[in-house]
Amino acid sequence: MTGAAQLHPQCEEILRRIERWGGSVELTIEQARADEERRKDELAGVGPELYEVRQLTVPGPAGVLPAVAYRATADVAPGVLVWLHGGGWAVGSPATCDAQVRAIAAGSGCTVLSIDYRLAPEHRFPSAVEDAYAAVAWAADHADQLGARTGRLAVGGDSAGGNLAAATTLLARDRGGPVIDFQLLVYPATCCELDAPSRGRYAEGHWLTQAAMEFFWRSYLATPEDATSPYASPLLAESVHGLPPALVVLAECDVLHDEGERYAQRLQEAGSAVEVRRYEGMLHGFLAVAGVVESAWDVLRDAGRAVGDALVRSPERAA
Repeated sequence: MTGAAQLHPQCEEILRRIERWGGSVELTIEQARADEERRKDELAGVGPELYEVRQLTVPGPAGVLPAVAYRATADVAPGVLVWLHGGGWAVGSPATCDAQVRAIAAGSGCTVLSIDYRLAPEHRFPSAVEDAYAAVAWAADHADQLGARTGRLAVGGDSAGGNLAAATTLLARDRGGPVIDFQLLVYPATCCELDAPSRGRYAEGHWLTQAAMEFFWRSYLATPEDATSPYASPLLAESVHGLPPALVVLAECDVLHDEGERYAQRLQEAGSAVEVRRYEGMLHGFLAVAGVVESAWDVLRDAGRAVGDALVRSPERAA
């Protein structure tokens, strides 16, 4: 870990608490899912009260997808943000990211549609990304049902959800729609195989280990060849021209830091308007533990505000 940055004291506290959880030496799907529930219960905190939180379903390629729609106020929202939770494509749900999504909805003023996509290893690539694309396409056509203006659409997610958000923008471009106005990529996984200093610098002792990330990739991909698909590894896309503006949120002490930086750079070089916000001393997943890392609330609200501002500026299109 030569050259590793100093962790924020509240991130050090997160590591101490997680260490007390114990668990087996070798990560399993069952343990990962149990740990995610424990994180939600003990570390996530409680998000703000909102005008409406509504359970619904949206059509997916293999059946309906459970979802939760969040509205901060009774006013017509400036648009819809489709949110894709993190968890290595294998754990998590709208329930486990509830606090984060509430804060983003409050900051953005948008309707946030949080999707319960299919999880690996029961459903491997490209199941999750096809679910994400289907949800975005549905949201584009049903903004009025979500209390939002039509034709103003964003997609976002954290970690594996950031990967799915980036992949969905590629799919939407390649399939001729829907038009996505903005993407919010929070410490996204953008490449399965990559020689990046952060993967060595923060490989151990910083919550998400390199070994765990490799485990999640193995659980997600159906074949070794899938690792080079741009819809699994967006950083490997032949072209990223024509993709929407982005806010990329990065944690300094994160194995995924460098691939997030590189994807943001590729977007910028291709002509997309990109803002990168880097948070010193922060761990991967710090926005998911706002019950301890207090500054995470401000980051979530600010990220939401960026989404809302972008959609307010976007032209309104017919559904």
